[in-house]
Amino acid sequence: MDLFDTFFGELLMTFLIAMVPVLELRGAIPAGIAAGLPPAAAAAAAILGNLLPIPFLILLLRRIFGWLRKSSWVGPKIDWLERRAHLKGRIVKKYRTIGLITLVAIPLPGTGAWTGALVADVLDLRLRTALPAIALGVLIAGIITTTVTCGVIRVFW
Repeated sequence: MDLFDTFFGELLMTFLIAMVPVLELRGAIPAGIAAGLPPAAAAAAAILGNLLPIPFLILLLRRIFGWLRKSSWVGPKIDWLERRAHLKGRIVKKYRTIGLITLVAIPLPGTGAWTGALVADVLDLRLRTALPAIALGVLIAGIITTTVTCGVIRVFW
């Protein structure tokens, strides 16, 4: 019996997929439901997995970027990421907390908790302001993604 064939394994897989920057909830919830998890369990595991790295990112991103910037190969990519964060940060700068919630809550490529953490860091938002906003955005994105996934499954299967 394979670990990922068990209920716990499916939860763990969903949790881990949600931690991946590009996939986040958009990949984890459909994967969890496709693996056989009930939608609520898939959403809960994905939301928790998506949120776990966020406080560490907000606290450590600047140091990590400073260290990575020393590399001639990675440095330009870090600069590109920060430029993108500044562009995405315009709505956050204008609307503050509501802007950050909105940025994270819309489950489209280029949005999500990792982007929210990057924008929060670039705009020097404090952890006690950024983390609740990102958490609420992740919760909203989780509800949207679960609803859309279940709707697509009903239509096609």
